[in-house]
Amino acid sequence: MRWKGRRESNNVQDMRGSGGGGFGRGMPGGMGGRQIRVPMGRGGGGISMTTIIILVVLFFALRACGIDPLQILAGDPGGSSVPGGGGQVTESQPGASDEMKQFVGVVLAETEDVWNGIFQAEGAQYSEPQLVMFSGQVQSACGFASSASGPFYCPGDKKVYLDTTFFDQLDRQFGASGDFAQAYVIAHEVGHHVQNLIGVLPKFNQMRQQMSEAEANQMSMRVELQADCFAGLWGHYTAQKGLLEEGDVEEALNAAQQIGDDTLQKKTQGYVVPESFNHGTSEQRQRWFAKGLQSGKLSDCDTFNNPI
Repeated sequence: MRWKGRRESNNVQDMRGSGGGGFGRGMPGGMGGRQIRVPMGRGGGGISMTTIIILVVLFFALRACGIDPLQILAGDPGGSSVPGGGGQVTESQPGASDEMKQFVGVVLAETEDVWNGIFQAEGAQYSEPQLVMFSGQVQSACGFASSASGPFYCPGDKKVYLDTTFFDQLDRQFGASGDFAQAYVIAHEVGHHVQNLIGVLPKFNQMRQQMSEAEANQMSMRVELQADCFAGLWGHYTAQKGLLEEGDVEEALNAAQQIGDDTLQKKTQGYVVPESFNHGTSEQRQRWFAKGLQSGKLSDCDTFNNPI
């Protein structure tokens, strides 16, 4: 993808450098940020009243010195809260402005250009999302998330969250390399933002409260496949600008292949459970991305009134 030297979005918040870590990642297409809770074991002795008093005194002493103990407990002794953010994240360390940030900024800018144009053609106004780059862990309006969540979109604060080390795993573990494969992941999450704006996500979140798990999985597949189609729409107009290079489309299709529910289940457990699919098979993900890529028409991405 010919991205170098192009406009970077002003909607990227670089919050890397907090540490924290996390092992194993989920797949693109988080439906609103799964909340991860750390199980706490129960010790045998309990906590004495004296210890509680000491901790309370220490808490207020630190606050008086301008230190937030809650940030220390979160593993971030030097972080600060982001004004107006959808939650508390940590400030980036010096040197975090690198080629990856530039790449993410350019891809996000290209999605802004495409969706501003599509919305304008439909007589509407596109509200651009923020994209938060983080490392290790982050607090969004949808709850706490670690790198294990994978890239996700949070409807609560209308932000895309991305730990870019996911791209390393996408390459090494799943065999989906290339900058356009990475761009596909970003465009897919932005696709969820579009769904939030047009009412798809709010409707789904309302409906699934009354659904069985199997029904919710089926509806989730339609949501995810539409986001794939929306990513394809972005690819269509990016190709019209002459920004795609030889092999780019194959990179995105390969990424869609590698993260299909059936392919992932075969790799991780050796067999597939179709009723548990909630993103779509490899064939479905490739087909709906290709459909958006080829047509460039918003109406062709209706996964709710057409067979998937």
